[in-house]
Amino acid sequence: MNTPLRLGACGALLTVVARIALAADAPAAPAAPGITRSVIYCGHLLDTQAGQLLGVSTIVIAGKRIEAVQPGRHPIAGASEIELGSETCLPGLIDAHTHLTSQTSPTAYTDEFHWNLADYVLRSTLYARRTLLAGFTTVRNVGDRDYESVALRNAINQGLLVGPRIFTAGQAIGSTGGHADPTNGYRRDLMGDPGVGFGIINGVDEAVKAVRLHYKLGADLIKIMPSGGVLDNSSSGDNPQLTLEEIKAVVATAHDYGFTVAAHAHGAEAIRRAVLGGVDSIEHGTFMDAEDMRLMKEHGTWYVPTIIAGSFVAEKAKVPGYYPPQVADKAAHIGSQILETAGRAYRAGVKIAFGTDAAVYPHGQNAHEFELMVQAGMPAVFALQAATTHAAELLKHQQDLGSITAGKLADVIAVPGDPLQDVSLMKRVSFVMKDGVIYKRDGKALEPDPQS
Repeated sequence: MNTPLRLGACGALLTVVARIALAADAPAAPAAPGITRSVIYCGHLLDTQAGQLLGVSTIVIAGKRIEAVQPGRHPIAGASEIELGSETCLPGLIDAHTHLTSQTSPTAYTDEFHWNLADYVLRSTLYARRTLLAGFTTVRNVGDRDYESVALRNAINQGLLVGPRIFTAGQAIGSTGGHADPTNGYRRDLMGDPGVGFGIINGVDEAVKAVRLHYKLGADLIKIMPSGGVLDNSSSGDNPQLTLEEIKAVVATAHDYGFTVAAHAHGAEAIRRAVLGGVDSIEHGTFMDAEDMRLMKEHGTWYVPTIIAGSFVAEKAKVPGYYPPQVADKAAHIGSQILETAGRAYRAGVKIAFGTDAAVYPHGQNAHEFELMVQAGMPAVFALQAATTHAAELLKHQQDLGSITAGKLADVIAVPGDPLQDVSLMKRVSFVMKDGVIYKRDGKALEPDPQS
């Protein structure tokens, strides 16, 4: 394997595609040099730190950051004005569990034998754009094929592509035959024996090397797979697949490099090992038990439920042929239980951050998670804080993200009404600003969305 060369090829491909898109569609840069100032007049503003809905408010934007937030209307001479009428302004949303370089499909298990990495890369540019236009200005991407999300992140950061701010884990780290093994289900002559270069570890030394390779290849965080999963071709969705010693080695090395560690874990034993091993978050957590919750509270471990993914796979498991038979069996068994687990975790006081497992369902539909969180028993304001202040804290970027506050990045969205009374309004985002640049206004994107 020559991963660095493939990563360079992804970056070059994204750059070519992005420059074409930028020339045709992207918002124009300010004509005059210096910092551009604008004011946003909001009918209401959600204070996510206090969990309160405020009245008419003015947000002053200077370049990429929020300069001031004031009650009432306060025009500023020379500043451009953005009138949002009776709409409610919120900070840009954060989805802490996405996979922007793939998407669900009944042909997904055969596509991987026909598509090149470039096919996934090209589609990722569309998925990223749809995610941003849905109001998610920041995402944590927790697994890709070959670090292609690193190239996607870089192209977006350079202004070459339209998409959310990405913090990426690159390839997930797991064990031979485990949920991260990309060759599960292949015939033996194609299966081979993937190693550390593909994120597959067996033992403490390989765990350490895998983290260091992620650092070398530009990851922002680490994702591990200590339990089985739903959508791979193995038989178990919840058995433990990493030892406690392997997890501890990953976490200790990751923290040395300033990485947080997210742990995909469905089974109770895998969750227990991950928490004791020091991970920063548990993803999915389907069979989390009372002892797991106690440990998570004791260790300050975050929980990212991804209820929408469970709901989606449980429904698609009923569709003949959508998944291979063994995947459909796991999807029916595991997917339907996540909502109930999320409700128990909330009532137990476990820290919860918003995440959806986007790609398991179609990108751009992320906001349905809010409805499911409320259905699980969480107040709407808590669900919105999970996607703002909580997720920013999980990312360790609360100084820049999570609230509409002076000094923070100018990520602002708006919805037509009061989302505390009707959380489904989060599916009707009408205005999107990221880093002070408007990408959606009056419910309309500023450039066409090609059909996939």
